[in-house]
Amino acid sequence: MHVVACHDCDLLNSFPDGATATLLCARCGAVLHRHKPDSIDRSLALAISALILFIMALSFPFLAMKSGGFVQETRLLTGIVELWRQDLYGLATLVLLTCVLIPLGQIAGLFYLLAPLKWDLPAPHALRVFRLLRHVAPWGMLEIFMLGILVALVKLGKMATIVPGISVFAFGLLVLIMAAAISALDPPLLWERLDRRR
Repeated sequence: MHVVACHDCDLLNSFPDGATATLLCARCGAVLHRHKPDSIDRSLALAISALILFIMALSFPFLAMKSGGFVQETRLLTGIVELWRQDLYGLATLVLLTCVLIPLGQIAGLFYLLAPLKWDLPAPHALRVFRLLRHVAPWGMLEIFMLGILVALVKLGKMATIVPGISVFAFGLLVLIMAAAISALDPPLLWERLDRRR
């Protein structure tokens, strides 16, 4: 049995371990937990897809600007390098963290948690990794970066011909896949399985 506090009325509700139904509060009927079938398999598959898209987003050209017969091609990391060269070290570091390192850390963290659970392998400090993954989630700002790119495309479209590269589409898909991977996780199931293994 495990106890869950209702987020609406604060009633402590007792449920059997491994419940696979939607759990409702006995007093107010609020949804306490919604079971997600095959959570580990789906999240792991989405994490693999996210890794492939992340590699594509970093490897291929991001944008090409054509103006008066002159073509300039950029990659995802080019903007960070240019910010650094212009002595905007804080901004370059922030963009590197929020758009490259934290999303990569999230993907690696998902692998570290889910692959051992899938194949029943040991994963030292998995609970700490899961806590860290949940704490850094708000700092992965792929959506905001993608929105900034779309705004820049509209603004620059008046001055030059902008040709989006493969990396733009990979990055857009990465935003969706990362959101799906995080939402496919079943945190109570993960806490229970990781705590049991500890």
